[in-house]
Amino acid sequence: MIEAVMFWNEPNNKSHWAFELDPEWKTFGAMVKLASRRVAVENPRLIRVLGGISPIDPNFIANMQAQGVLDDLNAVAVHGFPLDWNLWNIHEWPAKIAEIQAMTHLPVWVSEVGVSSFGAEEVQDFGLTRTAELLIGIAPRIHWYSLYDLPSQWPATTRHREAEGSSYYRHFYMGLLNENGLPKCALQRFSQYTPELGICQWFHFEDHRLDDAVSWLRRLGVKSLRTGLSWADSFRPNAEAWFDRQMRALEPFDVTLTFCFTPEHLGIEPHHTSPPRRIEEFAEFCARMTKRYS
Repeated sequence: MIEAVMFWNEPNNKSHWAFELDPEWKTFGAMVKLASRRVAVENPRLIRVLGGISPIDPNFIANMQAQGVLDDLNAVAVHGFPLDWNLWNIHEWPAKIAEIQAMTHLPVWVSEVGVSSFGAEEVQDFGLTRTAELLIGIAPRIHWYSLYDLPSQWPATTRHREAEGSSYYRHFYMGLLNENGLPKCALQRFSQYTPELGICQWFHFEDHRLDDAVSWLRRLGVKSLRTGLSWADSFRPNAEAWFDRQMRALEPFDVTLTFCFTPEHLGIEPHHTSPPRRIEEFAEFCARMTKRYS
């Protein structure tokens, strides 16, 4: 079932929101306020969550608070990858959560946290254990990113491939299973921390891994799952059939459904990170998906 809806993904990260087109996040704030209200009309029982922020920045939360964005939400979320991309120590997790808790009375979710096996599977195994020890009991929802490695032939959602070096390729090694579906050493340990640890797994359009993913999630004892429905994908041929199939398959889990990615023809610029020309169109998409799947 759908437990929560999340508005956008990493809005303070240039790879997900072109803030040069919206430098004070005024368009983003207005968009989330409208979308949250539209979702509440369709299903007032759903938890409404601000898209997980990365980097963890109290000033961004203060900005959202000042705009009144948080007035219509039930939780905020953060993302953290201290062993791969963030310039802070993994043991700072409690302090990072406290920084955001100091800015809002809303619960603080960790909607993406993970460690790549880029250097060694043992690093991921250590990171999983330490993350669980640090976050369980502090954050009401924790979604480990992710179940599967990103297939090597797919692009990572970033615009900085040439500039990022090894940081780019770490995107492809975040799974507990490799791209062929084979377990890494952290997989067995993960089940020691379920159901307190959930999973964040993005499914691409007509993703061939969907059924196997459901089987693995059940085997691991996962209860809480975060995934997404892409606004951009909703304009593909057969989009409705794929969305229906995906959501039927995920019915056994408490799903946090993320709405994000601007269709090229509706953005200020033709890119998935662009603010939309009309925020009402994003709100309509969120309301329509909520009505259909909750």
